[in-house]
Amino acid sequence: MQHLQGGPALNPTRIPIGILLFACALGAAALPVDSPVPGGVAVVDLGPNGGEAPSVRWGEQPVAVVDEHGRWFALLGIPLDTLPGELDLAVSVGATTTTRPVVVRIKNYPEQRLTIGNRRQVEPDPEDLARIAQEKERSDAIKRRFSPSPPATDFSLPASGRLSSRFGLRRIFNGQPRNPHAGLDVAAKAGSPVRAPADGVVVDTGEYFFNGNTVFIDHGQGLISACMHLSRIDVRPGQTVRKGAVLGAVGATGRATGPHLHWTVILNDTPVDPELFLARRSTP
Repeated sequence: MQHLQGGPALNPTRIPIGILLFACALGAAALPVDSPVPGGVAVVDLGPNGGEAPSVRWGEQPVAVVDEHGRWFALLGIPLDTLPGELDLAVSVGATTTTRPVVVRIKNYPEQRLTIGNRRQVEPDPEDLARIAQEKERSDAIKRRFSPSPPATDFSLPASGRLSSRFGLRRIFNGQPRNPHAGLDVAAKAGSPVRAPADGVVVDTGEYFFNGNTVFIDHGQGLISACMHLSRIDVRPGQTVRKGAVLGAVGATGRATGPHLHWTVILNDTPVDPELFLARRSTP
């Protein structure tokens, strides 16, 4: 993982946030909000669409590229443990490769303390640990996917309800620190529908120790979403789904304190803040 030192600076190669918000106001933009912070998404303007799509990589990791309003944009997911500083994207068009810097700013996330009644969900038994390790291999392989189809970035919230736990919270279960919250929780009623946030292909479904009943959708070029803790699953792997299609129902399976939807968004093998794909504001 790249951890680079430095401070925030104006970067003319990245689309200004004001332009993004103006486009959103017109109801035309499907790009996520530009937020180059740990757990955020850097939206990098690569220039006019001259026909051939640029190929972009961050180290060995391929990066999604989208065509929006006649321009190419790279969408880089920034890992939560990235330090403030500058990182470089390699942008290739034909035989020519150039470097585009992305300046990562500081972002501090709040803390959340939760009490879990099931001890094994906080301190798993040895047999649980073996299962968890197998499930991690399975989900890690899904998160590394990079299909060639253009990414579908026009997202909607997969369930109706209050946003409860936000992305990036530093979580403490029963007094024990655990990994930060890598998704967005929706406090929805048990049994209410969970819908596809955007077009895509169901790449896996199953019942996970921590995540409960889960549906993974590939939206293209390393953009993956997952809906977790479902009471039931109504789709199958390999199925193409359109935005709004019912995936299943809200539940409390896995490590959950009550019925809710946990929604994770992965970009270039990195969990990012799902709200960046939902922001539609009427004014800058």
